Amino acid sequence: MKLAHLPLRVATGAYILNSGLSKTNLEGEAAEGVHGMAANAIPVLKQIPPEQFAKILSTGEIALGAALLIPFVPSALVGAAMVGFGAGLVQLYLKTPGMRQEGSIRPSPEGLGLAKDVWLLGAGMTLVLDGWPKRARLQSTDT
Repeated sequence: MKLAHLPLRVATGAYILNSGLSKTNLEGEAAEGVHGMAANAIPVLKQIPPEQFAKILSTGEIALGAALLIPFVPSALVGAAMVGFGAGLVQLYLKTPGMRQEGSIRPSPEGLGLAKDVWLLGAGMTLVLDGWPKRARLQSTDT
């Protein structure tokens, strides 16, 4: 891991790890709420029971947060995982009714909490691109 990646990885890793830990005991209405919002944006998730989805989400966030905090996990690898996670959250923002101003990509007051998750996508892309093998970067500029 590059020293320059440390602040980004610690900040995002701690945030995501905390988010996952806070979801470890989601049950009942809380699990149904998280599941319902996700299933609305990604219909295939409707096939997973709400409490099972909450456990999967919690475990995924804990794993991603921990991977970001462990220095020997390659930045490009955790960046790719962040891109996937961030893209899912952006999809949730874009597909959930009421999150955006009418006819716009700009967030409504209710959508601010989700709209800000675009930073995860950007941070993940930064880690992927900066972690890309130097040889591949050089070859791409030769063409």
